[in-house]
Amino acid sequence: MKKTSTRLADGRELIYYDLKDDSLRDAVDRRPLDRTVTTSEVRRDPLLGDSVAIASHRQGRTYHPPADECPLCPSQGDRLSEIPDSSYDVVVFENRFPSLAGDSGRCEVVCFTSDHNASFADLTEEQARLVLDAWTDRTSELSHLPSVEQVFCFENRGAEIGVTLGHPHGQIYAYPFTTPRTALMLRSVAAHKDATGGDNLFDAVLERELGDERVVLEGEHWVAFVPYAAHWPYEVHLYPKRRVPDLLGLDEAARTEFPKVYLELLRRFDRIFGENEPPTPYISAWHQAPFGGLEEFEGVNRDDFALHLELFTIRRTSGKLKFLAGSESGMNVFINDVPPERAAERLREVASS
Repeated sequence: MKKTSTRLADGRELIYYDLKDDSLRDAVDRRPLDRTVTTSEVRRDPLLGDSVAIASHRQGRTYHPPADECPLCPSQGDRLSEIPDSSYDVVVFENRFPSLAGDSGRCEVVCFTSDHNASFADLTEEQARLVLDAWTDRTSELSHLPSVEQVFCFENRGAEIGVTLGHPHGQIYAYPFTTPRTALMLRSVAAHKDATGGDNLFDAVLERELGDERVVLEGEHWVAFVPYAAHWPYEVHLYPKRRVPDLLGLDEAARTEFPKVYLELLRRFDRIFGENEPPTPYISAWHQAPFGGLEEFEGVNRDDFALHLELFTIRRTSGKLKFLAGSESGMNVFINDVPPERAAERLREVASS
């Protein structure tokens, strides 16, 4: 992998990740852009104890542009985009309309391929490995920023999810705090460790799932399963079999196997509802240990956390979506229409050829 860092016309950082070491990236951003101005502010809710990002400038972000005006495609001639070069393998750049910025963290966009009509599932194993390496590199770099406590790499796919740009891409949020979902996990890990005299909760969960009917696919170094208490109709968790706190902890064997397992999982997701259905909308989310702020979780350190990816769709059956209504949105109590065992069975049935 070759990494080349440059700056866009408004001062934002852009980084090329190339498969070939001889790739030359010297294209200049020719757009007449002013410096990016953001209004990001993080406010803490005193009753719930969580944080909310207030970012009114995002109202003006690019919204469903036609394909020939996509800002994530390479620049071609006089059609200038966020990527100055005429081609790329993987690109990461600072979001022009960030939810978090400055002392409130940082937001980045990750373009998986220059092919506008592709999806992550269409990537080759070599391309998917490059994305993994980019995620890992950004996790490392962002973790050293003084305002960052947790790094979150994720992909939203599909208009049903709320995606406003059709080009295959994901995002990275670098939070200045530990997110509520991670904090819940850490509290459970701490309670289990205290109750068992030191046992790890993630290890216990993985051991249980490995022996259950909800395993979807398994490799030498990774296992994918539908969790016992799945929140979403079709939800799969992907774990490395050796517990590590973050992407940086993966060894070469796990990195080599990941593309094959993950691409197979994504291709199965596109088959859940039948060959003639539109692509399955999904959220794919990496969960990593925070890089700070662990003091409030007594007895827990970073190595107690287990890196894992959670993949789920909001489509519950053909032509129908799972909406977060009263119980889910009002009380955070999920009601799942699809038994996890049936979901796992379906995902085994649709193994790609």
